[in-house]
Amino acid sequence: MSFDTVAPWYRALETIAFGNALQRARIACLNEIASRQRALVVGEGNGRFLRELLTRQPQIQVDCIDASERMLQLAQKRIGHDASRVNFLRRDISSWTPTAGQYDLIVTHFFLDCFSEDQLGEIVTKLSRAATGNAAWLLADFHVPAQAFARVHARAWLATMYWFFRNAAGIEAWELVDPAPFLRAEGFSLSSQHLSRHVMLKSELWWRS
Repeated sequence: MSFDTVAPWYRALETIAFGNALQRARIACLNEIASRQRALVVGEGNGRFLRELLTRQPQIQVDCIDASERMLQLAQKRIGHDASRVNFLRRDISSWTPTAGQYDLIVTHFFLDCFSEDQLGEIVTKLSRAATGNAAWLLADFHVPAQAFARVHARAWLATMYWFFRNAAGIEAWELVDPAPFLRAEGFSLSSQHLSRHVMLKSELWWRS
């Protein structure tokens, strides 16, 4: 899986489809976490969230992991002088293993939806092992509403997006899988949730206690 092909046009595609709604979802819970020391940001993309994180958390050091070299280049360019606080690593999360217990913040925005259920369980377990005992986990992703019309609308959008990104970026997932059961199994509890864009987007803050 790599977003190198779509990286130059990703911002435009996002804006055409959702305006600024995805970015608002990324940062919705950001002010709800206390000061963090070290973050692991996985699948960051072009750096829009990363820039906000560095601004609002002036002491934080970040390891930014992405399988797309082009996305990492865009992220580094976007954050400018703050790049000294970020370690950019081109890694495939499926084969990369972080050091255990070193991050008090995990961030996976619009990333976990790229994986099948079996893959998702393995990735959440891997990232959880890298988290400290009091870590926060920020997650923004798509959401399938319970209401009939909104549910049909969301499923139609998701089917289109999965078809596109399976062909353009090589993701393996066919449908959206809820990561909540895997997070709970690793000792995380949902602290805050914001739903937006006709309940199709969710922003969540999870804490390990």
